Amino acid sequence: MNSKTTQRTLKFTLLDAAILAALAGLFGYVIYKAATGLNYHWKWEVIPQYLLRFDTDTQSWHLGLLTQGLITTLRLSLWSTIFATVVGVIMGLFRVSPSLFKRQVATTYVGLIRNTPPLVLIFIFYFFIGDQIMAALHVDDFVYSLSDETKTFMGFFFGPMNRFPQFLSAVITLALFEGAYIAEIVRAGIESIETGQWEASTALGMSRFKCMSYVILPQAMQRMLPAFAGQFISIIKDSAIVSVISIQELTFQAQQIMTTTYRSFEIWTTVLIMYFILTFLCSLIVRKLELTLRRNSP
Repeated sequence: MNSKTTQRTLKFTLLDAAILAALAGLFGYVIYKAATGLNYHWKWEVIPQYLLRFDTDTQSWHLGLLTQGLITTLRLSLWSTIFATVVGVIMGLFRVSPSLFKRQVATTYVGLIRNTPPLVLIFIFYFFIGDQIMAALHVDDFVYSLSDETKTFMGFFFGPMNRFPQFLSAVITLALFEGAYIAEIVRAGIESIETGQWEASTALGMSRFKCMSYVILPQAMQRMLPAFAGQFISIIKDSAIVSVISIQELTFQAQQIMTTTYRSFEIWTTVLIMYFILTFLCSLIVRKLELTLRRNSP
């Protein structure tokens, strides 16, 4: 066994068992009171059709509205994460750049975005900036020029193409908002590396770019990973806010279903469970990656 590997012994005590039993009892009591104490007639049988439904006309199964919303949330979170990571890494590197101009640009961006409520940012970008950018880029003309086969192919990655400009606005807004937080994670990760690492790299004749690429960032990445994981999970949860501009993600679909069925508790409980499963799976994946990197580190 490698002498540098730290072994952690997990002990399960009677106190731990008592705490778990108390939490389980409390959870069971809350469920019992919700089922019997509220003056509410539960109708969980309405939920399955919004997850998966059978069309008697075509004799085939189709995704329900909640499942469709979950898929849109996944698309939105995936693209927002990609663009937010690009923006965040660039701005994070600018934050530690020797160039005063780059530092000022990154500081202004981070300060402006982090001190602006996301809902306000959504409205400003979508109603005042998004329309101008989409018109300048001729996004609508681009969508109309696509063939049906191309629209079907791109629809797999971006959803219905008739809603592509709105989807793109939501992605850009989320990416700009989350990118500011990722920039601070990158800055903190880089600044946490000991000064001796920079000095040793410079003594070996490495340029700043090579030093950053081959020495600093690989070490900083392992330290940044837990914070990155939390931020990526936040992107999934923050994606719900774009429902205000009629992006048909999970929260929007839940609101639409609730207005027609009036089953508030059933709908929102189901949505809560779907969000929890999605974010919990992401947490497990990141945790596995973190352990792999720690195992492979010297």
